[in-house]
Amino acid sequence: MSEVQDYKSSVSDVGSRKFETFSYLPAMDVDEIKKQVEYIVKKGWNPAIEHTEPENAFDHYWYMWKLPMFGETDVSRILAEAEACHKAHPNNHVRLVGYDNFRQSQGAAMVIYRGKMK
Repeated sequence: MSEVQDYKSSVSDVGSRKFETFSYLPAMDVDEIKKQVEYIVKKGWNPAIEHTEPENAFDHYWYMWKLPMFGETDVSRILAEAEACHKAHPNNHVRLVGYDNFRQSQGAAMVIYRGKMK
């Protein structure tokens, strides 16, 4: 059996914090983010974009970028909104969320842009 890797992260080191499963992997490129959006759309989930300052990512609610995109199936439009949020708030983390209406919960949530650490 191979050794399990220890990820050095702590609350006091903002840059080391992990948010979800994808944050343990290398950052996603544009094509990989697009595949995640396609998955959300394929599942029939409602996409939404959220953002927050890196230092507030764990102990505050994230700000919603506009309203959730109810019924939106155009992947390029969803990606454009994520990019617009990132450009408007370049120092913030930007998260893509897929809301599952049937289960009334988040079906997916992932940080797609990491903000600059202060």
